[in-house]
Amino acid sequence: MSEGFWIWITLIAIGSTTILTRGSFIIPGERARLPAVAQRVLRYAPAAALAALIAPDLLLDAGAFDPINPKMVAALVVIAISLRFRNPWLPFIIGMAVLLALRKGLGW
Repeated sequence: MSEGFWIWITLIAIGSTTILTRGSFIIPGERARLPAVAQRVLRYAPAAALAALIAPDLLLDAGAFDPINPKMVAALVVIAISLRFRNPWLPFIIGMAVLLALRKGLGW
């Protein structure tokens, strides 16, 4: 068979898998509810996903594990500023200033 045929079969299989997995939550509606424990656990999913994206970037410097690096120091400053002040722009501005000062100013 031709290569184009298998591409279409693959696309249809991927599409139907996506529709079935997403539809399994949408179609039953209120009749099918998650257990209370699963609902409680899923509340932490966005924070866990964000941590999983950010942590490797903070802990790796030039591809090697380095727990004390400029990005980690800037992140700790951002956490401290965020806890102290409720201004959404201040942690961003100060964090970038600290990172730039460590990278460009001190050559770290």
